[in-house]
Amino acid sequence: MSETVKESRNSVEALPLEKLQEYLSANVEGFSGPLKVSKFSGGQSNPTFKLETPSNTYVLRRQPPGKLLKSAHAVDREFRVMSALADTDVPVPKVFHLCEDRDLIGSMFYLMEYCEGRIFWNASIPEVDAPARSAMYDEMNRVLAALHSLDIDSLGLSDYGRPGNYFQRQLERWTGQYRASETQPIAAMEELIEWLGSALPEDDGRIALVHGDYRLDNMIFHPKEAKVIALLDWELSTLGHPFADLAYQCMQMRMPAGGDKMSGLLGLDIASLGIPSEQAYVAKYCERMGIEGIDHWPFYLAFSFFRLAAIVQGVAKRAQDGNASNRNAASLGALVAPLAQTAMSIASEAS
Repeated sequence: MSETVKESRNSVEALPLEKLQEYLSANVEGFSGPLKVSKFSGGQSNPTFKLETPSNTYVLRRQPPGKLLKSAHAVDREFRVMSALADTDVPVPKVFHLCEDRDLIGSMFYLMEYCEGRIFWNASIPEVDAPARSAMYDEMNRVLAALHSLDIDSLGLSDYGRPGNYFQRQLERWTGQYRASETQPIAAMEELIEWLGSALPEDDGRIALVHGDYRLDNMIFHPKEAKVIALLDWELSTLGHPFADLAYQCMQMRMPAGGDKMSGLLGLDIASLGIPSEQAYVAKYCERMGIEGIDHWPFYLAFSFFRLAAIVQGVAKRAQDGNASNRNAASLGALVAPLAQTAMSIASEAS
């Protein structure tokens, strides 16, 4: 979850409509005004807008204006990967145009189709019944396996990331990010960083296109069917280890149920809800991938909690510095220690 060094909220909200309409009419087939724009609410680090014309509806996703952290907000990478996946079994929105001219609206942006469907925020999906939940979790499992089964070379994505030693590089990266945003010593995080370094599995050679933020609320489901019609938010996608995505999604099985967007399934009777157990979900993924099982599973899970804790610490630091766009950002800092403690409890399973 990357952010700007300093974000101007007013400039994030505004788009130069006349200039934008003229540009898109000239560069996107079938586009014609008048243009109506509204901003999607939510925590997207890349501001996202709904563009409505008399004949069609689009989505514009832009970098925030202003100075950006290195490699942050790579909307051009999002555009590239979704273009590559257009004819695969991984559902993505159709993308129409990438504008790399930052002078037009103040930052790079791309245009994609608007997908009419359902987005769910709560992992227990209370909006549907148990059979629908079962089908939806199986569908998420299917899409994940489809993503990790893609032929990277044939899609032209062999240079989309650095292959090999994924977890070692990720551990170094997120430890550095955490250190840069540390506001006070957290004993559980220190213990976790030490354990992850000592428990790092040898690289097994698995390389896949990984989403990097594979979770329920980054998917649009069909309006009525238990079918994913679009997997969104490819900002953190790269070439990496497939088990990172799987463990990241399975974190919700270990996180307490609650009303906020970080709520999980712990404490709920998931069997009665029609939701598979972590063991069953992993087993189904393995079946689809044609593998017998996953060694070092506690490490992958613990690492996912560590990564999330480092991300949350960064948000809390930006809030302390007055640069956070989310008004609840400051309170997130209190979650870092519990996340690290959960990871250490998972680490104990490794022995």
